[in-house]
Amino acid sequence: MTRILVLYYSQTGQLTRAVQSMMAPLAARPDVEIVWQNLEPVEAFPFPWGLMRFFDTFPECVHLDPPPIKPVAFDPEARFDLVILAYQVWFLSPSLPIIAFLKSEAARVIKNTPVITFIACRNMWLSAQEKIKGLLSGLGARHIDNVVLTDQGPPWATFITTPRWLLTGKKNGFWGIFPPAGVSEADIAGASRFGRALADRLDLLHSTTGPLLSGLGAVRVFPGYIAGEKIAHRSFMIWGRLLRAIGRPGNLLRRMVLILYIAFLVTMILTVMPVSILVRALLRPLLKRRLDAEVARLEAPSGSSTERLAEYSV
Repeated sequence: MTRILVLYYSQTGQLTRAVQSMMAPLAARPDVEIVWQNLEPVEAFPFPWGLMRFFDTFPECVHLDPPPIKPVAFDPEARFDLVILAYQVWFLSPSLPIIAFLKSEAARVIKNTPVITFIACRNMWLSAQEKIKGLLSGLGARHIDNVVLTDQGPPWATFITTPRWLLTGKKNGFWGIFPPAGVSEADIAGASRFGRALADRLDLLHSTTGPLLSGLGAVRVFPGYIAGEKIAHRSFMIWGRLLRAIGRPGNLLRRMVLILYIAFLVTMILTVMPVSILVRALLRPLLKRRLDAEVARLEAPSGSSTERLAEYSV
């Protein structure tokens, strides 16, 4: 019997449906036991978010300050053959409930265990995954694969549709220009290919150092996002440190300074980011070798190749 632990937290239910799609081929097997664990914070995060509550969350998120979390239902001393860690990205970092679990005593369940990370987000996940990899390494886990599903539509569209969804709960497309928010239903259904591939390789879980999901288009890094995400993450870290020094979330002075940061962030997005994108596009031919190496590193361990896609697609 192969025992698989699925750890997840989803505000909207999208991530839950996506990881259920991946696990469906395994759930149908009599020789596989799947334990599902929703990682619930003691104080629930709202959905839709209020604007100030949303931004007041980022300092703790980027600095990996865990909130109190409810006890897990499984025995942390139990042994599993595989752990799936499914998470959202908040402010270029893992969501707070995921951080809380990975910094809890219950996280010892993943020591010496193969772990597959599974992300559903807008399109900027690189910094969050680097943080997750560091936390997993510190816990002694074996990170063997990474799967990333990103929102439908071009980046300029998701820059509008994703915040609209988070702040109003409205996910539908509109004006005949903007697509629905979130990951497409086709991509969610298509995640089942990873489950089928895993089902064929369960016997390798204890011997491989990964990956098991290569050749399936599990992850794709766009070179143009790398530098921009680093700039944005550095901004979050600096301002987050200042806001944490002022006080806890909800502090009046902190919220006043937060308003200044929101104005700064919008200004940076509208002015600095377009210029930096243009400069990077002009320099890309000169930096091609370095960028290619960085893309390959960030796409590891699963990679973006698709040579096995026809074998496992429905």
